[in-house]
Amino acid sequence: MSEEVPRMGRTMSRPDPHRDSRRRAAHYRTSPDETGADDAPSRPQLTPEQQIEAAIRRGDFDDLPLAGKPLPHLGTSYDPSWWIKRLIEREQISGVLPPALALRREDAELDTYLDTTGSEERAREILEDFNRRVIEARRQLQGGPPVITALRDVDAEVEAWRERRRVR
Repeated sequence: MSEEVPRMGRTMSRPDPHRDSRRRAAHYRTSPDETGADDAPSRPQLTPEQQIEAAIRRGDFDDLPLAGKPLPHLGTSYDPSWWIKRLIEREQISGVLPPALALRREDAELDTYLDTTGSEERAREILEDFNRRVIEARRQLQGGPPVITALRDVDAEVEAWRERRRVR
């Protein structure tokens, strides 16, 4: 129930503490648990350092994959897209790359792919298609990494293709 409290010539009603949700929540947080769980002695909270020491004693850090080895890619030049490149590499994702990254990967594998072609005409078609897609990607105004893949000189690449075929 609420009671009347005089205040500066006016009467105001004091809110019932059992009806005010904020007071009930505060009371709930400070009251002991009614299930009897507070009967057990409480353990002191461990500091992060103590938790780490306990984990070391339990052996939680034994046999980690990179134990005693340097972290991969540490110390290399900074690349703002490092995380997505590693995700793509780790998960072996293909077909969903931005054009700039897809063209870089294709450029790295292009000579090997050209070596599987059986004719000079087909090698020229592949190179011309690659150059066309590089030019098209450079014209796009979409976000993502810049297109830094160089165009391939078709005649020079076909000559290199011929030379690789002679060696085989």
